[in-house]
Amino acid sequence: MKLTMAKNSLFAILLRSSWWISLLIGLLLGLLSFALLPEHLRVVGALSGFPFIVISLIAARRQWHLPSAARIEQTQQALATMAWPAFAALLEQAFRRDGYTLVPQGKGGADAAFDFELERQGRRMLVSARRWKSARTGLEALRALQGAREVRQADEALYIGLAALSDNARPYAAEQRITLWQAPELAHALRGLPLPATERR
Repeated sequence: MKLTMAKNSLFAILLRSSWWISLLIGLLLGLLSFALLPEHLRVVGALSGFPFIVISLIAARRQWHLPSAARIEQTQQALATMAWPAFAALLEQAFRRDGYTLVPQGKGGADAAFDFELERQGRRMLVSARRWKSARTGLEALRALQGAREVRQADEALYIGLAALSDNARPYAAEQRITLWQAPELAHALRGLPLPATERR
């Protein structure tokens, strides 16, 4: 039986929060225990903060390579100015760096449901990215991508777009296991690659 952490449990919330919050809670519990508890209970009381220290270390490890808010904003602004050929070339560099091989016949046209077909370690993924500057990501584009995924029997599907998702698009993506890349994910995926110089700060 596989145990999972409740999404809204205290520890789950702390894992999604900045790592220093858990560290602060752990340290405060230790200090309060030494200040308020009888001497023979101080060590036991201080140990109550240990789980929060562990959560802090786990959160810090997860967040170590995440882009900063400034980097995310910079990436979003830069990508919003790019033309499709330049953006596609940038994505190809990122995919190849991450170990993917581009399948030539998988590249779609302007009206295709996907733009790249990638392969890595025997698994194939379809990527839809041409609408990355659309004002809103709706259900239609995700359904088209999922339909192409089923036809080509691809293992994974990735949709790339800077815009917010419609109310029914995000649940559909979760149900169909379609990975979504928006500004934070793109900032991480494109780390170290050159963005338009006019958008740099």
